[in-house]
Formats: sequence, C-alpha cells, structure tokens
Amino acid sequence: METLESLKRQIDTATDLSSVVTTMKTLAAVSIHQYEESVRAVREFNRTVEMGFQIVLREESVQAVKDDEIEQGGRTAAIVFGSDQGMCGQFNEDIASRYVEAHRNESRQNKDGDSAWIVFAVGHRVEGQLLDAGWSIAQTYNVPTSVSDVTNLVLEMLPTIENTRSKAEVSRLLVFYNHRQSASSYDSKILQLLPLGRERLRRWREQPWDSRSLPTYATDRRQLLSQLVRQFLFVSLFQACAESLASENASRIAAMQAAEKNIEERLEELHRSFNQQRQSAITEELLDVVTGFEALKHGKSSP
Repeated sequence: METLESLKRQIDTATDLSSVVTTMKTLAAVSIHQYEESVRAVREFNRTVEMGFQIVLREESVQAVKDDEIEQGGRTAAIVFGSDQGMCGQFNEDIASRYVEAHRNESRQNKDGDSAWIVFAVGHRVEGQLLDAGWSIAQTYNVPTSVSDVTNLVLEMLPTIENTRSKAEVSRLLVFYNHRQSASSYDSKILQLLPLGRERLRRWREQPWDSRSLPTYATDRRQLLSQLVRQFLFVSLFQACAESLASENASRIAAMQAAEKNIEERLEELHRSFNQQRQSAITEELLDVVTGFEALKHGKSSP
C-alpha cells in the first residue's frame, strides 16, 4: 500500500505535468496563428504571380511555356512535409502513409511506366517513417521553427529542385503535406506543382482582369515566364510548409488534450486515494486514542 508521502509526491508531479501540458497547448495555439497569418499573406502574393502569368499569356497561347512545364513526360519528384519534434500524434505516420498509398496507386495504374520517384523529406521523423517503409531519401531538410525559417527553407529547396529537374529528367513535382481543418484536426493533401498543365495556364490566362488598364512588360517573354514559374514554386512550397506547421501544432493540441484528460483522471484517482489514506490514518489515530483512554479508565477503576 502506498503511503501518504508517496501519494503526495505523485500528486505534485501530476500537477506539474498538467502545467507543462497547458503551456504546450498555448504555445501550439500561438504557432498556429503565426503560420496561418503567413499563409494569408502569401496568398496575396500568389494572386500577384497569377496576374503575371495572365499578362504574359494574354497575347500568346500556353505554348509560350516550355513543354516540360506543361505536360508530364519524365520522372516524378516528391516532397513530403513532416516534423522534427514528437508529441504530435499520428502526424508523420499519416502523411507518410498518404505518400506510400499515392505511389502504390500510380504503380498499379501505370505498370509499364517509371515508378522510381525521387523523394525529399522535410523533417527527420517523417524521414524515419519513409525509410521504414523501404524508401530511400534523396535529401532531408530540417523543419522550420519560425515564418522566416520557412522562407529560408524554400529558398534552399528551389535550387535543388531545379538541379533535379535538369539532371534527373524530372518533369513532375508533387508535394505531400497535412492541411489543418480545425483547432485540433487536419487532413493529408497532395499538391501537383509541375507540370503546370495546359488547363491551369488557360485558367490563369482567361480569368478577368481587375482594372481597365492593362500593364505590359519590356523583358524577354521566356525569361519572364521562367521567373514566374520560380515564384509560383516559391509561393506554393511556402504555403504547403506553413500549412504543414499549422497542422503539426493542431495535432500537438489534440495530443495535449488527450494527455490533459489522462492527467486529470489520474489526479482524481490520486486525490481519492490520498483522502482515503488520510481518513484511514485519522480513524486509526482516533481508535488508538479511544483504546488508550479505555485502557486508562479501566486501569483507574481496578482495585
């Protein structure tokens, strides 16, 4: 049987742990707000990039864009966004499973095609999940810890992507990331960045212009298109990374809520046991007092 002292120590430990969990929930909520604000900001920039495509393409067909940026014709590269830190539930398992499932489905549909995808992982924990599933990783990046770090990560990834496209004959680029749905939930998404596709370019070209004045440009069209594609990749990767980070913190909130509930239940058990132990100790002391009093009274009444 546990003593009052050991129960008191356990109560203190559980109380401290509850305080840590509450702090982690608060930090996760603050981080979600930070990353979602950055996503909203980058959407405005994304609209500017789309308008750039609209200007360049309005007088020319989508053939102005290089063929490998329109149609698929080579290998596939995939970027999988995960986490470096734990305590986020099934976050890494879910996105790794989505990647494996997507590759398996495509392999079934294209039995004669090249199924060897080049994989880049963002986060050492998701890297571990992919390695356990039998995948080799071309390169692993550390997960950003702030909005400015997201920018640095994307700027670091872009030259690698361009180098992979040219040297490994990659024409398709897929991004796998978790997208936050609510305060404590997310779903896994697949985003195709390349090839751009004729339909996407046609949609950009034909969307209504916001004003009566139509801007023009003086630089070379292909050079401008190349820069627009690079900006499109930057915006898309930034948004996927920021949404992944928001989802990671949402998953962490869910994990902390479950931990908080378990701690509360454990504290109730410990307080109940402590009160029972204390009541038993008080009862024993009272019995000892009564027994001693009775013994003393009988001793005085004896001749």
